[in-house]
Amino acid sequence: LIPHFYNGELKGEITVAGLKVDEHPTYELACHVGMVFQNPENQLFALSVEKDVAFGLENLGLPREEIRKRVDWAMKITGIYELRERAPYELSGGQQQRVAIASILAMQPQVMVLDEPTSFLDPLGAKQIFDVIYRLNRELGITVILVEHRLDLAASYATRVIVMSNGKIVMDGPPRKILSSEKAKLIGIGIPKATRLYQILKNDGIPLRGNKTPITPQETAELIVEALSDD
Repeated sequence: LIPHFYNGELKGEITVAGLKVDEHPTYELACHVGMVFQNPENQLFALSVEKDVAFGLENLGLPREEIRKRVDWAMKITGIYELRERAPYELSGGQQQRVAIASILAMQPQVMVLDEPTSFLDPLGAKQIFDVIYRLNRELGITVILVEHRLDLAASYATRVIVMSNGKIVMDGPPRKILSSEKAKLIGIGIPKATRLYQILKNDGIPLRGNKTPITPQETAELIVEALSDD
């Protein structure tokens, strides 16, 4: 988006898939990196789901058969194929977000950037979106960069966490290392509830075993069950 959409001073060099961003148009860069916005309504405007998913491909001038193939594939991967004839404005927030993801997925990017895709969703809708994102990464090999404040949920899926403060990277590492560190508390990162519960129980003298601090509800539950079984 910089410098093609947002004006600003660009220093140094930024490359996307080996392409310098200031020397190539947005549509060319978008073939390599796709972006899903925080509010899905900002990128949905067609009269049906399948037309929304096909929009980017049509702008690339791809053959009709190829467009049909990619659209059906993207809708099936994201679980919205049965909604293909529905109008996007009739869908729930979670369904709309999956349509937005499918529209980017159909472009077959190497990297997908998602800006807080669950901020408007309830816990169930948020988990469904994370399940889709997980599948894109683990099964399709797409690199996923996720801007997210729901660390309780993100910790279960992420392989790397980068913490930024005032535009600078202050922490970078595996989720468990980041979320269980003292520095995370000092800079105000919201520690997952499962981790906080583990720390409270340990401080109260509950003999929880394990060499690693749990960061997911399942991990904490397993330690508690083990402690109760020993009693």
